[in-house]
Amino acid sequence: MQALRIAATGMDAQQTRVEVISNNIANMSTTAYSTRRAEFADLHYQQLRAPGAISSSTGLVAPAGVELGLGVRTSAISVNHEQGPLRQTDGDLDLAIEGRGLFEVTLPSGDSAYTRDGSFKRTGEGLLVNSEGYPLAASITIPEDARDVTINGDGEVYAHFDGETNAQLIGTLTLSLFVNEKGLEAIGGNLYRETEASGAPISGEPGIDGRGSIRQGFLEDSSVDVVQQIADLIEAQRGYELNSKIISAADQMLGSTTQIR
Repeated sequence: MQALRIAATGMDAQQTRVEVISNNIANMSTTAYSTRRAEFADLHYQQLRAPGAISSSTGLVAPAGVELGLGVRTSAISVNHEQGPLRQTDGDLDLAIEGRGLFEVTLPSGDSAYTRDGSFKRTGEGLLVNSEGYPLAASITIPEDARDVTINGDGEVYAHFDGETNAQLIGTLTLSLFVNEKGLEAIGGNLYRETEASGAPISGEPGIDGRGSIRQGFLEDSSVDVVQQIADLIEAQRGYELNSKIISAADQMLGSTTQIR
């Protein structure tokens, strides 16, 4: 009886959906977190009679076939890279991207990673790093005698010094774009890594060629819509229950065949 195996794939699919939703809700307060969504596809079909097959000795063609579906599978867990709401923090090193683009940081291995989490910090040497201590690829170093720092929408970083009226330009931030942002590999810590599916990064100054602008003193909140996630969770629970009822019904049918006298 195929119904047992088909319903099992349905339960497995709904379980995957619940796990994705639970991860979204767990990250509802994570800076710049992008909502994930589970996507499904039907499994292959058992062709009991192919569409267009000859149905009789007279050569008539059957208008429809007999195809038995064998269940469902997870085809992808896609990331919705839409921008989350911006929250004012007034931190001079808190940066939000208003529009498209990602900051590039350098991992200890020397590889590049990308993030929209702009909660940057300053090391003892003045180097601008993220919360994990990974430096920005632009290698911005703030002088130790700088009074404060100003970063404009174009990514230009200015340092103010005592006794000087004009700020000094100490570097420029860059943003990276990808042809297919959904193809980026999430590696944790609000970081993504380039893959063959995402394409190579296209780096440049903010506000140019479709890149967003920088907002100093703001952070991007999670894009998770909690109300929608709860609604999706209820739907996934009901789907799981319905598939379990199919297993119960199939079990009763099998039980009936064993009790035939």
